[in-house]
Amino acid sequence: QVQLVESGGGLVQAGGSLRLSCAASGRSRSTYAIGWFRQAPGKDREFVSAINWNGERTYYADSVKGRFTISRDDAKNTVFLQMNSLKPDDTAVYYCAARPTFTPTSPMYDYWGQGTQVTVSS
Repeated sequence: QVQLVESGGGLVQAGGSLRLSCAASGRSRSTYAIGWFRQAPGKDREFVSAINWNGERTYYADSVKGRFTISRDDAKNTVFLQMNSLKPDDTAVYYCAARPTFTPTSPMYDYWGQGTQVTVSS
């Protein structure tokens, strides 16, 4: 069992930055791949980024490539999503999720956090 808690969301102007955190606890948490997803009002949940268990492999959706950076600090049991050059279209609830294998865009993650709201004003 892995528990995930997101934080770091908020309101920011277009062009600004936010850093989201996903704190993990529970058994074998450091061996799991972590993914970030987001869901805007009235839209389906979409994949944003993912990182494998040791941080050596990452993957990004085309819509965030070059603007977002995913990283992990296993000493702190935390995965980060650094979001730069934010756009109003990035407004959504952001969720982190965990799964044993690195299959980044698959929605079949075993554990999910409760989400954190990101709002980008124009």
